[in-house]
Amino acid sequence: MTKKKQDTLVVTAGRNPETNFGIVNPPVYHASTVLYPTLEAVKTRSQPVTYGRRGTPTTFALQDAIAELEGGYKSALTSSGLSAVTTALLAFLKAGDHLLMVDSVYQPSRHFCDSVLKRYGIDVEYYDPLIGAGIEKLVRPETKVIFTESPGSVTFEVQDIPAIAEVAHRHGARVLLDNTWASPLYFKPFEHGVDVSIQAVTKYLCGHSDVMMGSITTTEDAWTEMLNTHGAIGQCAAPDDVYLVLRGIRTLSTRLERHMKTGIALAEWLGKRPEVTRVLHPALPGCPGHEIWKRDFTGACGLFSIELEPCQEKALAAFLDGLELFGMGYSWGGFESLVIPQYPKKMRTATEWTADGQILRFHAGLEDIDDLIADLEAGFERLHAADS
Repeated sequence: MTKKKQDTLVVTAGRNPETNFGIVNPPVYHASTVLYPTLEAVKTRSQPVTYGRRGTPTTFALQDAIAELEGGYKSALTSSGLSAVTTALLAFLKAGDHLLMVDSVYQPSRHFCDSVLKRYGIDVEYYDPLIGAGIEKLVRPETKVIFTESPGSVTFEVQDIPAIAEVAHRHGARVLLDNTWASPLYFKPFEHGVDVSIQAVTKYLCGHSDVMMGSITTTEDAWTEMLNTHGAIGQCAAPDDVYLVLRGIRTLSTRLERHMKTGIALAEWLGKRPEVTRVLHPALPGCPGHEIWKRDFTGACGLFSIELEPCQEKALAAFLDGLELFGMGYSWGGFESLVIPQYPKKMRTATEWTADGQILRFHAGLEDIDDLIADLEAGFERLHAADS
């Protein structure tokens, strides 16, 4: 059969009805103990399922689906997106190594670097997300990992991943990417030189705001090194959650297209508002790295930020507290729209964030765009009334 197109893969990857009595979806295996038929089987661990923590047919189905969608060799599941980041970093770093970490990284990932990694003697250096091939001047003989997140999940700088990967591989370093924003559908990490791709499965792959999970997908060359650490620290995912993500993936293409359409429409509308200084959305001109996004990405999701004109705290509270359709909450990728204040000045060390206005990060859900705009219009009216 010819190579399947992406929308077909979303529906078919990780499914084997012929091994499950013709049932479309794989069954949910709840397992800790797995029995071995012979002493030889125990000694060789030759059977595919050995212990619940190391995976069941339910787990394998989702791992196979993610690996196929990302275009990688194999995938492993973890308990959260953050645990996928931390496990991948621990797999390729040891005491005395040097890590180049992007300055726009997800704040909990930064906290792990500044606490755990530094405590274990790993030198963490932050770099400008827009550095591109210029990262070569920061690479040392002991540099083992260059970590990327493109775009950044608060300020949305798009990184030149192919340029960074070329430098990294020439110096014997691995390239890790947090690819959650684009999902496996809109950025193909392994076609752009990435060695390890990380997903917060919690977000779009699940799509329904009810699961915590992460995934790590690698090249064949990086797989064993990652899997050894993954097993050594006891990473696994719960079977019912795995089933929910398998179910969510089947509608990923349809959902993500709607998130993209609504997100771009909201970003464009907000960009015309007098209360908004600028919009940070990779698909729009003016966002740092927009030209790279056009070159390397095939789409966008529903997550972006805006910078408000400076206003009083009470005005900001009036705007946010009265919103009906935009909930205030962390995470994103579910069916619902969200907004949350962000504070990039507190998260930067290699680059300076100089904007005076409040940053608001939006997630465009699956609601009707006219209703979302009406909700924001009413919010801006409250903002003006409270700011006077």
